[in-house]
Amino acid sequence: MNALDALCVYFEKLSANNLDALDTYYAADARFKDPFHEVTGVAAIRAILRHTFDKLPGARFRVTGRFPGEGGHAVILWEMDFTMPVTRQPTTIRGATHLAFATDGKVTLHRDYWDAAEELYGRLPVLKWLMRALARQAAAPH
Repeated sequence: MNALDALCVYFEKLSANNLDALDTYYAADARFKDPFHEVTGVAAIRAILRHTFDKLPGARFRVTGRFPGEGGHAVILWEMDFTMPVTRQPTTIRGATHLAFATDGKVTLHRDYWDAAEELYGRLPVLKWLMRALARQAAAPH
């Protein structure tokens, strides 16, 4: 199994209980960036994931596509299923991750791309109303 496939299997089993295995897949100085965080190092990445699972117990990732690239780069598409804490509604966030791998197969860059406004804030009742009003305003001819 290549590094990308092994990482995808790990992602689909990722939980608060197996975050210690992150070192198996990530270089010690790996960089991580998502819409809310930008950190360097496995310990910092693990802390972000632990916080995610603390806030969203039972959250699960599903890899829906993988695209190995050239020069040690790859992109995966994913969905994260969880229960929204405020509304208690089942929720799915869809995103993509750009990965860079070192020659030893460990991740050196993990960059998540997903639309926090649409996928997260737009599902909260008050913010949903505000975001729709702002979208209408932006779309109106001037």
